[in-house]
Amino acid sequence: MQPPRPSSFLSTTAVLAAGPRGAVWLSPDGEIETMSPAEAVARLANQPPPLVCHARSTAKRLGTSAFPALDVLELFAFARPAEFALPTPRGLAEVLGLPLPGSLESAAVSLLSAANLMLDELTTATANPTGDDDGMARAVAWAMARNGWSWGSAVLAATGGADNAPSGATTDGYRIWRRLPEWADPPPPTPADNQPVSPREISGRLKELLGSRSEKRTEQRDYAASCGAAFAPRNRRGEPQVVLAEAGTGVGKTLGYIAPASLWAEKNQATVWISTFTRNLQRQLDDELDRLCPNPVEKRQRVVIRKGRENYLCLLNLAEAVGRLPIRSRNLNLGPAGGVGDSNAVALGLVVRWASATRDGDLLGGDFPSWLLDLLDWRLANELTDTRGECIYSACDHYRKCFIEHTVRRARDADIVVANHALVLIQAALGGLGGGDGEDSALPGRYVFDEGHHLFDAADSAFSAHLSGRETADLRRWLLGAGDRGRAKGLDARARDLITGDAAAEEALDEILRAAHALPGASWGQRVSGGQPLGPTEAFLALVHQQVYARDQESGSTYSLETETTASVPGLLDAAGRLDTSLDRLEKPLTSLIKCLAKQFDDEAADLDTQTRSRIDGLIRSITRRGLQPVAAWRSMLRALNGVTPVEFSDWFAVERAHGRDVDVGYRRHWIDPTVPLAETVFAQSQGVLITSATLRDPGLDNDEGWKSAQIRTGARHLAGGARQANHPSPFDYTNRTRILVVGDVNRNDPDQVAAAYREFFLASGGGGLGLFTAISRLRGVHQRIVEPLDEAGIGLLAQHVDAMDTGTLVDIFRAEEDFCLLGTDAVRDGVDVPGNSLRLIVFDRVPWPRPDILHRARRTAFGGRTHDEMLARLKLKQAYGRLIRRATDKGVFVMLDRSLPTRLTTAFPEGVEINRLGLNEALAETRAFLAED
Repeated sequence: MQPPRPSSFLSTTAVLAAGPRGAVWLSPDGEIETMSPAEAVARLANQPPPLVCHARSTAKRLGTSAFPALDVLELFAFARPAEFALPTPRGLAEVLGLPLPGSLESAAVSLLSAANLMLDELTTATANPTGDDDGMARAVAWAMARNGWSWGSAVLAATGGADNAPSGATTDGYRIWRRLPEWADPPPPTPADNQPVSPREISGRLKELLGSRSEKRTEQRDYAASCGAAFAPRNRRGEPQVVLAEAGTGVGKTLGYIAPASLWAEKNQATVWISTFTRNLQRQLDDELDRLCPNPVEKRQRVVIRKGRENYLCLLNLAEAVGRLPIRSRNLNLGPAGGVGDSNAVALGLVVRWASATRDGDLLGGDFPSWLLDLLDWRLANELTDTRGECIYSACDHYRKCFIEHTVRRARDADIVVANHALVLIQAALGGLGGGDGEDSALPGRYVFDEGHHLFDAADSAFSAHLSGRETADLRRWLLGAGDRGRAKGLDARARDLITGDAAAEEALDEILRAAHALPGASWGQRVSGGQPLGPTEAFLALVHQQVYARDQESGSTYSLETETTASVPGLLDAAGRLDTSLDRLEKPLTSLIKCLAKQFDDEAADLDTQTRSRIDGLIRSITRRGLQPVAAWRSMLRALNGVTPVEFSDWFAVERAHGRDVDVGYRRHWIDPTVPLAETVFAQSQGVLITSATLRDPGLDNDEGWKSAQIRTGARHLAGGARQANHPSPFDYTNRTRILVVGDVNRNDPDQVAAAYREFFLASGGGGLGLFTAISRLRGVHQRIVEPLDEAGIGLLAQHVDAMDTGTLVDIFRAEEDFCLLGTDAVRDGVDVPGNSLRLIVFDRVPWPRPDILHRARRTAFGGRTHDEMLARLKLKQAYGRLIRRATDKGVFVMLDRSLPTRLTTAFPEGVEINRLGLNEALAETRAFLAED
């Protein structure tokens, strides 16, 4: 590939592409030089900022800190907002229609071509503006350029804005909220009908979804029919129609349940909520629903993606962030591109560009590029989303344009809502769907829980309580505010004008603000770990910290530490009593304030306008959720220290650690069986529930006992009406399309031996390998040892917790590149859905036994001792193995580098698949031969 003629905007700019072993420098004159990472770093010191792709990853590969650069990904995010591209030279070339690079040299050339092409697109778009843009790109570019954006001069020259400075404030270009449309309230939904869906109707809908060219599968038709039972009318209150449907890979699960769900929604004029666990499946569902609604306009009306409020761009947060930007001079020196600039100003400009084109404002996992969060290196999510639950609902100036409020309203009238387990469980616990208008008390009547094997863990998270430094400090911040952060000034700013003249309410608010000072303030972590606490909460946490470090036998570990709450260190029980008293002083006025606010609905019924009623209702729910509920749970936990922990809970003290330092200290309480509240708050309140997965049952048990394990893990055993059960095995030929190898002569405790085994297996497969680890430290050690030899062989290596990219981005790159390998932990295992040749080898570093912590010990006792451990290990093995074959034409090898894999765990694999215990040399030969057969 020859270097293109550089655009005049980039005529003096070099290009830098870096790999694990070296780098390529493309000079402005078109000369290509290959150099070592050290030479590239030295070149950076005396050259203008070069053009790169993903500046943070480039710096990491070179072994240096961040450096000034023109990141082509920033230009892509500006020129093509809300569009998807892999953050690699190949990914950009593919989406831009350029020749795909196959080497570092061609990658450097491709990056220059990509930059030129996008600048040309901006020039064309400016010359032929659409109604949606209307000069907005130029206005945002001016605002970013004034704040030092490295692409500012090039983009302004391309858009013809260099000599046309806009009038008004220097931040006017950022004020996207002025251009967004307002949403309108839909009419109240009609009550759902109770018409069932018949197997014949379901079969007909499935045919429509599949189309005439799709393969017709008997397994999929039978599965869809069994799912239909979850949509039958309920016969008794509290006894929903529940179906547990296990469907092996290849059955066609997604379209199988969309068929009855969409049909029932249409017949009954109601909504079905489909809940998933991973973002990857949520995206897959969104794509599959194109079959139901090929027309994008129709799909927007019938299908809604719902997530928690903390996922969406908050326009009030954006406005406050823009207000904090420095006012720059309107004069701009449009010299050569490059420079450092104000990182916040650059980030906000790219967010504004995205907000002008986004489908629904989902900042985390939606159409906002996940790699951009990594790239900008600032706490974008925390700054621009409602992470701390500070929403003021209708009191917000941007309420009528709010992305989340619009999405909530669209969901009420949709046929299908695609959500996640966490949101569904939290909504059920709070008794509402999350809107800010007080009309959201009705919960969904029909649920589909895909990835149902994760329900236990999702419930464990949703229904737990943590009396920790982080949680209590967040409550203090919510009550007292955080300095100059606009609406984050605290409860006083949100409530005072609503209660003016109500003496009882004003007294309650004042008492709340006084009592909140008992909660941890800024820098609490240093004081707690240093033994110099301030106030009753920090005093209690300091003694918790002392007890954990005194009792945990792994106090030198880099991981979280824990110990029992019994036999407290001297002074801890007294500190717990004082903290309980302090929390009582907070709980009582919170309760009083809620009563006073609620009383206004009666006393001032004739005078309250709609907006004020909405504000009062939203404030009551916020105080309940953010204040009363956690405080009540904390007080219950503190009282248990002087008595006995309720039998349904497991309590312990913990110190959370990261990067070798303490990041949180606290007292934790989890349900031993979290499916108890799951069944009570979600299932029992619904009409019908479908729980489906490829791994519902323990594969080590016979049929009846296996279904009992599924009932336990999903919570169905707690329902009086029980659940129907359906099993639909995978149609794939695992016996001939897979191999399972257990390597017996690699010492799993020797990092060098383990790394050498990974290296040789990845070389034997020629890429397409997924390495799974049960510890991050071992993952990093293997990556460090094998990245260069694999690169030398032309095999790229990606690694969770190593590469400067989020897990979703790593999986996307791995899926697109057949000769790449990926190292990861459980999060990668659960999120990988990679059909085809990109995944042809899985290597496990050791048997995935559950971590033997205090909570696991309690559950082990409750759920059967060793058999519980073995069930969890088998399920992890089955889930990992299931990633290997996603299509009938796939084939692959599953390797366990742990000779101690018990035979009783091998029932995790399909019957008939031979399990070979070999030495490393023999296993490598078997891998090469098997993968080379086709």
